[in-house]
Amino acid sequence: MKTKSRKNVITLKKALEQAEKGKYAIGSFSSRYTGMVLPILRAAERLSSPVIVQISQKELERYEIEPKEVGEEFYRVIESENITVPAVLHLDHTKDFKVIEEAIEAGFTSVMIDASEHPFDKNVAITREVVSFAHSKGVSVEAELGMIGTTDFIETDKDEELYTDPEEAYQFVQETNVDALAVSVGTAHGVYKVRQPKVDIERLKAIRTLTPVHLVLHGGSGVPSEMVQNAMKIEGGGISKVNIATDLELSLLAAINRETRMMNEEYKLLSADLKEKARASVEETVTDKISNFLLSKDKKSGFEY
Repeated sequence: MKTKSRKNVITLKKALEQAEKGKYAIGSFSSRYTGMVLPILRAAERLSSPVIVQISQKELERYEIEPKEVGEEFYRVIESENITVPAVLHLDHTKDFKVIEEAIEAGFTSVMIDASEHPFDKNVAITREVVSFAHSKGVSVEAELGMIGTTDFIETDKDEELYTDPEEAYQFVQETNVDALAVSVGTAHGVYKVRQPKVDIERLKAIRTLTPVHLVLHGGSGVPSEMVQNAMKIEGGGISKVNIATDLELSLLAAINRETRMMNEEYKLLSADLKEKARASVEETVTDKISNFLLSKDKKSGFEY
């Protein structure tokens, strides 16, 4: 449960309203190890940037972390480091309603229900149920329409891709009252090894023309900054949240000369020296993304609560 209510810990809806107006995106940085929460928030505070700390159900399982652990570390850092920038704690790709309940209990201010593998009507029904529950708790909801591919299977189970249909996006948002929509427009989760990232700007424009919902780009790691920034600047508001996961973990592992991932408990057992190297590398990566990719540096000053 949240330890203390702070004005700057906000919902995803409130954060993305500001980003969309300002034509920038807020980075949703994945904390696959609880030790990554500190450098993510430190970088955002130093650069005066709004920030989202996230973790997905798949990551919780793969790295053996409980939502409560992430929540406790998030609020500990918010207090101990006196973080003053707008900050969201977000549960990413999740299939299980029980995990959503646990995350909200742990103080997450935003959750994502991913029922995109189901037919449209079932996706709507599942999403509507989560929206009803989360909104009653004052928590924002992100959903997915279309299917975003993957290369590493850490956040999702299948590498299937189905682009988001603009007409369906309009209907989906109308029927679910969802706060943010992850759209499939050419990016993928993981490392781009063979396929090349792309962003279908015309599809994004068509979605924006039909619905005012806040748009989310998953698979931000490895995508050229110009491509993402073009998507952010679409008339009427483009992409306002970009998920970044793989780049962060790769920078952490490289800093400690490790090629394979570990469990969260294994990370905790690293020496103080290795942890410091890991923190510094993650903070540097987040700094680069905020400054050169998301254009969210110094946006705290214009933020309205």
